[in-house]
This record gives sequence, structure tokens and C-alpha cells, in this order.
Amino acid sequence: MILVVGATGLLGGEICQLLSRRGNAVRALVRRTSHPDRLARLKSLGAEQVCGDLKDRPSLDGACRGATAVISTASSTMTRQEGDSIESVDRLGQLSLVDAARAAGVKHFILVSFPSIDTPFPLQAAKRAVEDRVRESGMTYTILQPTFFTEVWLSPALGFDALNATAQIYGAGKNKISWISFQDVAQFAVSALDNPEARNAVVELGGPEALSPLEVVRLAEQVAGKRFDVQHVPEAALAAQYGSATDPLQQSFAALMLFYAHGKVTDAKRALRAFPGQHLRSVREYLEASTRTPSSVSPT
Repeated sequence: MILVVGATGLLGGEICQLLSRRGNAVRALVRRTSHPDRLARLKSLGAEQVCGDLKDRPSLDGACRGATAVISTASSTMTRQEGDSIESVDRLGQLSLVDAARAAGVKHFILVSFPSIDTPFPLQAAKRAVEDRVRESGMTYTILQPTFFTEVWLSPALGFDALNATAQIYGAGKNKISWISFQDVAQFAVSALDNPEARNAVVELGGPEALSPLEVVRLAEQVAGKRFDVQHVPEAALAAQYGSATDPLQQSFAALMLFYAHGKVTDAKRALRAFPGQHLRSVREYLEASTRTPSSVSPT
């Protein structure tokens, strides 16, 4: 039995689908307030649904009981309900999940995190604390650290609208980023269950090519056959937003946008050597799909 925490989200839902295709028994942690469409999708996959909350330790104990592995993608950054915060969910909630999994005898814990960033901010502090707890837990662990999700950071939600030929770029847009599809991250997470190379490993993940945001715009113009209206958010404005933010979530978003402005290149060959046969979707593939029809992908 594989417990997926964050199962109603973009990445967690994809992981549940891949597990179902493999024939794994899947258990999804959901909340009573989860969107009905997402609950229906999980039901269609044959996933067992257990109601719980990262802020409720007894519910986590019940969810972990009988599970052989846990895959956690959950975060408060995209879907927030009353009482949700980086502190209550991303730090304390995830720490409770690790402890509950260990107490229940779970053998393997797979955590989706992100790479180390020079700028300190609350979400990163939470992620690092959970990574440390996982490593110290005694369970076999796999920590995946993907870069920027193509479908999130190159989506209308964050100002990149390929269908309508508009793009908002954070910073000058000249630094390269190894964009990666959430679908590929999901495949890495599922493959880690059986891959000896993933045992007690921290794996940085990036896509097949590193492109600057401006190079992505030029590629999108080629694919769409039209010029884009490009707007920049100056790095100085992002730094000011980071420095003046009093809300942990706002400061974390500002720090992530600064991270985007500075760029992040990850050598995909390292992960591919450990996960042979993994296909990495290119930015062009995403753009070709998103210029044909409006994006139906939501980051939540």
C-alpha cells in the first residue's frame, strides 16, 4: 500500500494515476473540503481515500497504518484552508507525517522538495527541517529536488500565457533554468519505489535543456507564429518585495521569484543515470500543447 499525501494536487494526482497504472494499491490522504472533481478522479483510479489533515496527528497515524511507503507532495502554498500556513503544514505538519510514518513501520519515505536556495525564507526553512527529519528517521528515504515546474511557472497563473502571446518575466530573463514537467517529477517519484539508486538519496531534478526565460519566449514565438508582449518585473522590485514582506508566504513567493531571476541549471544526466529509461519532456513539447488549447493545468 502506497500512501500519497497531497493526492488532490497537481503533482500528487499525477503520482496516484501512475501508481494505479502500475497496479499498486494506492491510499490518498484527502480532506473533507477537497474539491469534488478531484475526489472523483481519485475514486476513478481505484484509490482508497482516507480523510485526514497534516495538522491532525491522529489522522496521520491512521493513514500511515499498513502503508509500506509514503510519497509526500503536500504544501500550503497553493491550496490554503483555514489554519493552513507554512508553519502549520509545510513544517510541523510534514514533521508529524514523518513521525507517524516511522511509528507505523513505513519502510520508504519519498519527499518532494526543491533545491537549496541562497536566499533564506520560511518555506525553504520548513523544507530543510523536514528533509533532516526524514534522513534521521531510520526509514529508507528519497528526497527529490526538482527545479521550476514548466506547467506552473510557464502558465497564465504566473503571467506566461502562450495562447494569448503574453509573458511576464521575473528579472532580466537572461539566466538559464532547467525547466521540468511535473509529469516527469511524478514518474521519478514512482520509479524511486523500486530503484536501488534512489535508496537514501537526495536527487536534484531538471529538464532536458536549460533555457533562459527570454529563450523560452523566442521559442514560444516560433511555435505560435506570433510576437509576444513581454513585461518584466525588475529584480530590484522583487528584492524590495522580499525585504518588506511580513507574511511568510509572501516572502517565500518573493524569494522563489528571485531564484527564478537568478536562474538554476541542473545536469539532468546525473538523474537519468540513476533512473535509466526516464523520458524528460521539453519546453517545446509543453508550448506546442499550450498554444493549441487553453491550459487546463492548475498548480493547485
